[in-house]
Amino acid sequence: MAYAPPAVIVGASRCIFEMNILALKLILAPVIIGSASLAGRKWGPAVSGWIVGMPLTSGPVIFFVALANGKSFAATASLGVLSGGISLVAYALTYSWLAVKFRWQVSITGSLLVFSISTMFLQHFTFPLWAAFALVCAALVAGLRFMPKDEVKKENNEKPGIWDIPSRILIGTSFILLLTGIAPFIGSRLTGLLTTIPLYVTILTVFAHRSQGPAAAAHVLHGLLYGMFAFTGFFITLSPLLEKVNLGTAFGAAVVATLAIQGTSLFILRRRHS
Repeated sequence: MAYAPPAVIVGASRCIFEMNILALKLILAPVIIGSASLAGRKWGPAVSGWIVGMPLTSGPVIFFVALANGKSFAATASLGVLSGGISLVAYALTYSWLAVKFRWQVSITGSLLVFSISTMFLQHFTFPLWAAFALVCAALVAGLRFMPKDEVKKENNEKPGIWDIPSRILIGTSFILLLTGIAPFIGSRLTGLLTTIPLYVTILTVFAHRSQGPAAAAHVLHGLLYGMFAFTGFFITLSPLLEKVNLGTAFGAAVVATLAIQGTSLFILRRRHS
């Protein structure tokens, strides 16, 4: 029997490990994003935004980052994700108010510019875990307070095309693959901050803006802010556990916290938009 050098065995094991991670990414991301798209289409713009407020992209990104780069790297990245919630609130408020007077092209350009400036600022300021949690919660409360309020017009006859959900899945999955791939090169902090880039919510918001008007776009973003309470609950639970317990336990506890908070926020959201 031929003897395989240790370096060859290690290389083969590493290759199999990376292939398994790639398979998980390609299966999990489309399932999560596709399911959220269908549920959001059924229950309206506010619930659609509420769904994407959950850590549907950021959770899998941190999971794959932990598998590929270790728990310590993932813990720092998860703190960056939590801090990035501030940028998401700024994005939501900017888009909602620009949409009152401008078309979606101006609204999305301005809101992404504000998101980028906020992310650049946060890259140079690191907050302790509980301080970041308190800041994001305060930003969410303020965001909900100052969101524009208006009635959504009745949906017109424009229906999404057959490529609507497949394109969303393609964009979301590509983003997860890209971000987890470049994570070792850009560092844990920036990885976490960039995980909150609002690619998916942007798709939902722009479609709502075009088909139902600015109030519908604001409802998507209003739902996003409600959903982000579960987002903060996920990462305030996950971050301190990552380096103390196994990944299954850490992510399991974070998911339980997310579902508990998300159920409460959905009840409040449905009452406000019923």
